[in-house]
Amino acid sequence: MPPDRPGDQDSSESLSEIFWSVARQLRGASQETLAPWDITPAHLRALRTLGHHGAMRLSDLSGRLHIAPRSATEVVDALESRGLVGRRPDPGDRRATLVEMTEHGAEVMSAIRAARGNDAERAFGRLSPADRAELARILGQLRDPA
Repeated sequence: MPPDRPGDQDSSESLSEIFWSVARQLRGASQETLAPWDITPAHLRALRTLGHHGAMRLSDLSGRLHIAPRSATEVVDALESRGLVGRRPDPGDRRATLVEMTEHGAEVMSAIRAARGNDAERAFGRLSPADRAELARILGQLRDPA
């Protein structure tokens, strides 16, 4: 039996299957968008974190990203080799090093934000503003369970 309305799920396809299918589409679009900058999703998360919170120690960055310190070091090394982040001494502890986004990193982040905005419009542009708001509300509840 066909769905009652466009977008109604086929009874043989579970909500979970639909969700993961959309997630795979979004992930693929994101990887295509990041490719010109040779940025991975992990690199992007680190750049966003540094852009939002400012300079921080590697241990703080790994904690915010919920990754092992060794993985944070690898991400920062990759970003530093592209001139997107830099390391500098921590003025509060001369034994420690801070990681911060460079001016070039901020420029790349701006370009990525613009490109990702276009991706989001393609992905969610078929939805009405009310449906987008409702989807954001529902996904927010799933992301941030009480």
